[in-house]
Amino acid sequence: MEKKELVKAIAQAKESSQKRNFSQTVDFIITLGNIDSKNPEHQIELYVLAKYPRSSGKTKVCAFVGAETYDEAKRVFDTAIESHDFDKYQADKKLVKKLLKEHTFFVAQATVMAKVATVFGRVLGPKGKMPNPKAGNVFPPKGFNLEQLYERLQRTIKVTSKKGPFVQCIIGSEDMDNDHLAENALQVYTTVLHSFHDDTNKIKSVFVKLTMGKVVEVV
Repeated sequence: MEKKELVKAIAQAKESSQKRNFSQTVDFIITLGNIDSKNPEHQIELYVLAKYPRSSGKTKVCAFVGAETYDEAKRVFDTAIESHDFDKYQADKKLVKKLLKEHTFFVAQATVMAKVATVFGRVLGPKGKMPNPKAGNVFPPKGFNLEQLYERLQRTIKVTSKKGPFVQCIIGSEDMDNDHLAENALQVYTTVLHSFHDDTNKIKSVFVKLTMGKVVEVV
């Protein structure tokens, strides 16, 4: 796949979409072939570090931390919750759902992860939002650069195929440059392709779309 093909499809998706009173996301869809989506070995769970931030605004991050890290976490992240305050979230599931709605990523200090799982796992777990060591979202209480983690998550795209033989992810927002969106899409495409031991016929087709727009095939 070439970048110019992606740029053309993204431009077409934008042109064919009605104007909305909000900035729509740009979705990238890959349909997969020659795989058994029920086989765990064929399922995809990747964290792709894109070239450009996936939003022209901020990708919001919530941090679960201990007392020793709270002040720094509060300065760096959009929301910081100290472990002594976990009890109120355990008592009110609506508060956890509100956090889920307002944040894209959740990170945690390693020493409070057990309590995070107990208090927040029932809501975040089924949505695939729990702090994940695979994504580098679990960090030690000392000697870790939280600002670098926050900046990296602005460019991180989660890619999964657990719901069927396809992946669909957000590569940016409609007000981003088409060239930048294409670069992000190409990074996702390449990472997915190389995630298979044998990539023969694993990718059938590729599409882009805006949140409320029509699907456009990349050809």
